[in-house]
Amino acid sequence: MLELSLDGASPPIERILAIGCHADDIEIGCGATIRALARSQPRLAVTWVVLAAAGERADEARAGAEAFLGDATGHDVRVHDFRDGFLPYSGTAVKEVFEGLKSSAPDVVFTHARHDLHQDHRLACELTWNTFRDHLVLEYEIPKFDGDLGTPNVFVTLSEEQVEEKLRLIRDAYVSQAGKHWFDEELFRSVLRLRGTESATRYAEAFVCRKLRLGVA
Repeated sequence: MLELSLDGASPPIERILAIGCHADDIEIGCGATIRALARSQPRLAVTWVVLAAAGERADEARAGAEAFLGDATGHDVRVHDFRDGFLPYSGTAVKEVFEGLKSSAPDVVFTHARHDLHQDHRLACELTWNTFRDHLVLEYEIPKFDGDLGTPNVFVTLSEEQVEEKLRLIRDAYVSQAGKHWFDEELFRSVLRLRGTESATRYAEAFVCRKLRLGVA
């Protein structure tokens, strides 16, 4: 597990794995955080995985990943075509995908939250922890009809510019979702503003971290 240091001497993050069930999940949940990491470390190796996207949605998933990763040179975008809403019923095949992700050897894994009420999201989180048992895992949130936003304990501060960029990139990449009641910039901004308030700042992306190892050099 990546060990963070209380004295500021933490090792650099060199490899990250981002897992999303559907096209736009990663961007909505942790897109600004990943974009900031990619910008600060152009050689950062990013494995970006979308499990259920086909046809136009698969094209949008790739476009969204490319937009958020920007000039980062070490990224690997993998888009699978499992049926949306049916991941638990394709469990063996989905598990094989996760087994294949071990070779990415990530320092940090971004995945769905364990308490998420969407069946696909819960399975992705379960398989993340089954597969990466000795890793720093950050669980992101997706606002939706179910009303299952939790109580995060890790916050990444965002500037107004980063928020505007995140919203613009999501809007530009996911044209097919325009008009859906949940695909709303005001909603996305509201969640970022709420998490900013909870972390004594203006805007933030929020995560649940269940295990974190700290050291003192």
